[in-house]
Amino acid sequence: MAKAASKNAKIKDAKASAEAKNWTKVIRAVRSPKTGAYTFKEQIVHKDKVKDFLAQ
Repeated sequence: MAKAASKNAKIKDAKASAEAKNWTKVIRAVRSPKTGAYTFKEQIVHKDKVKDFLAQ
């Protein structure tokens, strides 16, 4: 039989889950000036900083 999770473990996971919802994976297409081909830059960014990342 599997061991039941303790109450403290559930609370800790809930806090981590709530914190994780504030982060977003952002993918931006960047064109190479030399070849004209596109590459993709991926980054995990806080939801408040998404516009700053895309403006770069």
